[in-house]
This record gives sequence, C-alpha cells and structure tokens, in this order.
Amino acid sequence: MKIAILDDYQNATPGLDCYALLDGHEVKVFSNSARGLGQLAIRLAPFDALVLIRERTALSAALLAKLPNLKLISQTGKLSGHVDVAAASALGIAIAEGVGSPVAPAELTWALIMAATRKIVPYANNLKDGLWQTASINPALNGLGTVLRGRTLAIWGYGKIGRMIAAYGRAFGMPVLVWGSEASRAAAVADDNLAATSRAAFFEQADVLSLHLRLSEATRGLVTAADLARMKRTALFVNTSRAELVADQALEQALPQGRPGYAALDVYASEPLAPDAPLLRMPTVLATPHLGYVEKDSYELYFRHAFQNVVDFAAGKCDNIANPAYLAQAR
Repeated sequence: MKIAILDDYQNATPGLDCYALLDGHEVKVFSNSARGLGQLAIRLAPFDALVLIRERTALSAALLAKLPNLKLISQTGKLSGHVDVAAASALGIAIAEGVGSPVAPAELTWALIMAATRKIVPYANNLKDGLWQTASINPALNGLGTVLRGRTLAIWGYGKIGRMIAAYGRAFGMPVLVWGSEASRAAAVADDNLAATSRAAFFEQADVLSLHLRLSEATRGLVTAADLARMKRTALFVNTSRAELVADQALEQALPQGRPGYAALDVYASEPLAPDAPLLRMPTVLATPHLGYVEKDSYELYFRHAFQNVVDFAAGKCDNIANPAYLAQAR
C-alpha cells in the first residue's frame, strides 16, 4: 500500500521501533502541514492509506471526495470529530482507531503546574542573561513563586487524566476540588476529594484550575469569560485538553485583566500556533507546543497500533474499524 503519515513535525516516526511494521509498504512521512482543501487534495491524492497523528489534520467530506485512491484512515488514538465519518463511509473508506494512554498528558500537566507556580522558566531564562533570582525585569512580575501544598487544586472533568491529576495533587498536599457531571463529582468524593458546591464556587476557590474534558458540541466554549472573571488574581489556569473548551478569545481577554493571574497552556485553537499569537506575548503565560502525548513511550504505543491496523487492513483482517457503515457496505 502507498501510505502517508501526516504532520510528523519532528520526523519522529521513522525512528520508532514500531516503524518496522510498515516494511514492504511504500511510506511517505510529511513533516510539514498543508493548509487548504486544494493543497491537501493534491498532496494526499496518490495514497491508499493515511496515518493521522491525533487531530493535526481535519478530513472533511469535501477533502475525502477528492481522494479517489484512499481506502483507509488509520487514527492514532481515538477519533475526536476531525474526520467526517459519514462521508468516509459513503465513499467506502475504512477508519481504524487505535489506543491511547493518560500517563504522558497527566505528567505534562503536572510539569506545567509546577513550572508555572515556581516561575521556573523565566528564572532559568533570566539566569542565562546573568540575572540572579530574577523572574522578570518588570517589578510587577518579579514576585516569588509558590508551593502547591495547602493550595486548592480544582479539576473540571474526572476521567482517566483527571483522576491522575487529583492523585498527584493529594500527594503534594493539595485539597482537590472537582466539578463536572453528577457522576464525576460522586466519583471524586468516593476518592476522598471534594465536590464543588456550584460552578461559581469552583472557579472562585481555585488556586490551580485544570481542565480535563473531551471536546464535543456540548463542551465547546464551556468555560466562559464570566467563569474566568471569578478566579483569583493569584490563580493559575491550566489547559492541556482542548483550547476550544474555552469560549473564543475569553482567556486572551481575561489574562490582561488579571483574572486569572496566570495560565499554563499546551493546546490552541489553531495549531501550529502562529509566532505572533497574543498568548505568546503575555509574560504571565507558560505555553508549550502541544506536547501532551509527544514523547517516546506514547508514540511507540500510538503508532504501533496505528501501523498494525494498516498491516491488518492490507491483509484483509483489521478488527478495529470504527465506522460501522463501512463494515455494512463491505459485507
């Protein structure tokens, strides 16, 4: 099969152990992203199979209709609204899902929390410029960092990652406050955490607030400007889940007003994030380039399953097809 691996910004996949699974196939790795329907259609038209790295490229109905050779979309991890499943099924294109792990995103979240609260990045950068124990040359921003112990960790969403973050928080001596569905709050209490009495109280009491929700039509724009305005001026807002969980421009407008005082972010509405993005110009923001699952062990896990799905599909025996309408047609 002719296989394209899309959006491998670091050209990391050829160096993975699991890459050998694709021996015997013709593979092209794209390390830069294409933008626009026409450009993508030209790039992808020759391929029988596409391997997607999470949601880095969206496959719309209009794009899929321009890919006459495409037989398989192999997704690393789970689908999340970036592929038009109905259109793929109607065009006879199979979609295979893989597996994921909460470990790397949870660890990155905690690394961001620790780095932001202790101001590690600005201290380290200023040290290289000869400035000792200087977080900022702006006196208003040159305050001390803080420890986590005794401060309230607020978590919205108590799934696999949320549970891990709660456990980290308890290990660091933080009271853990959870908001979400009734089932999520009940599960949190069963694990010796606290359930917020209201959405307003959740935002008001947080010293560190971290989002751990799936993106859907129900959760898109869920965090509003009014929510952010309730946060403390000393609070840290953390988002390693999806940028679209926050209302458009709400965080960009809230941070200069000082509520919340700080943010640590790994996800953005448009990725890769433009170098002139306002968030990158804010000294109270710690921003990383969507590294949640971008590490060696996670890549081996994600891509081993994605590549195995391609191999199995080529052999006519893939068991992980995610679009039942395709399977009905295939029969």
